[in-house]
Amino acid sequence: MSIPKILFFDFINRDTFGINKYFAVFLLLFLIYNEIEFDYRRMIMKITKSPKFIYFAFIWHGFFLALTVSMLDLNTVFPALITTLTESKIIFGALYSVMLGVPLVFNIIFSHYLKHKLYKKKYLLIGIYLRSTAFLGMAIFTFYLSVSYPMLTIFSFFFFVFLFSISAGFAGLSYSDIIAKSLDSEKRVGLYTVKQFFGSSAAFLGGLVIARIFSIGIEYPLNYTISLVIGSIGLFIASLGFIFLPEPPSVITSSKESLGNFIKRIPSILKKDSSFKLFIIVENLAGFSIMILPFYMLYAKETFNIDDSYIGLYLIVLTIGTIFSNIVWGLLAKRLNSKAIVRFCITLGGLNPLLAIFLGTTTPELFAIVFFIIGFMISGRKIGFEPYLLDIIPKTERVEYLGIRGSLNVLIVILPLFGAVVIRYFGFNVTFILVTIMMFLAVYLLGKISDKQLEEFC
Repeated sequence: MSIPKILFFDFINRDTFGINKYFAVFLLLFLIYNEIEFDYRRMIMKITKSPKFIYFAFIWHGFFLALTVSMLDLNTVFPALITTLTESKIIFGALYSVMLGVPLVFNIIFSHYLKHKLYKKKYLLIGIYLRSTAFLGMAIFTFYLSVSYPMLTIFSFFFFVFLFSISAGFAGLSYSDIIAKSLDSEKRVGLYTVKQFFGSSAAFLGGLVIARIFSIGIEYPLNYTISLVIGSIGLFIASLGFIFLPEPPSVITSSKESLGNFIKRIPSILKKDSSFKLFIIVENLAGFSIMILPFYMLYAKETFNIDDSYIGLYLIVLTIGTIFSNIVWGLLAKRLNSKAIVRFCITLGGLNPLLAIFLGTTTPELFAIVFFIIGFMISGRKIGFEPYLLDIIPKTERVEYLGIRGSLNVLIVILPLFGAVVIRYFGFNVTFILVTIMMFLAVYLLGKISDKQLEEFC
């Protein structure tokens, strides 16, 4: 029996103040309730602070996020939707520039704001809820206006894509900081690998759903509306993984500086940290492989004159590639560091455009191999790039470095639009060869990054 209960019964037996027995029973029940509640809270805190629960929270989010993203997959579903609304490759490229570039442009502002925050989980949740809202907004405009007013729908997409992207930047910084301070370097790589496996499984499930939606005769625009609504709900469910996740406090420097002074200090940071500077250059060049991804779907549609029924096929093949790649990346993660995974991923990004040129002379079924390789690349970027960056940057300046990294990925902002212009005037083949050249240059520069700093910060 606990000490509070012993003292309580002693107090009742003495009946010093003539306490009513019924009132005494009530007090006893109240004490028992408080003890149970305290034990419950202590049990919850013990569970949520364990590495297994941290893994569970991030895997839960990764699973439903992947399911959501497959509903508007940027390499299959979204290109097909945009080309249904407009044939302009310039508008197509501009939308992707907004989607990829906006979070990076604002990253310096976000990182400067967040670096003074001890806890960042609420900003992560706000970002997720805004992304869910963006999906729902696109669903509404697609359903009610896309048939009668396609250009108005396109213009609304610019707003919703902007909202989706800016909230992604806000959430992404918080996500990276939380995962970095919750787990050490070795466990982070393991988590990214396991999370990628479950995410790939969810994406495969999403691919089956998309294939079903587009193969059973659901007419436009209801087919795309259903996929967008599922995406909106999936994002909300994904956020539940972080509700009970305990967040360790961030390491914050006592000094506060203005945003202007912080921006002025960026050149000195890059000059002082040559490994970080080279990483920025490599990631910018590797952006060429990201730029070309949605154009593979356009290339297939124009080369083979295929209809939307191939969207589900290509998405499923892409997801199979992602799932299968997790086995490969998992084996590499045990034997090699994250830098080796980045090198392998960039090399694949350089070879895939050449493969696309060759398979473009065959059949649309064989062209699915291109999407299988894309699955490998997407998985490799998630497992390799972020853990590698977290390994080479100082812990006390992590959020600042992440913000600088994002905002200096300037090529990502203009590459989709640049790619659309090059394709329009020079064709797909010239663009594919250009991507290959840039990717092999990135592999060369990656080899210049010193491993000494990697060992120091790990």
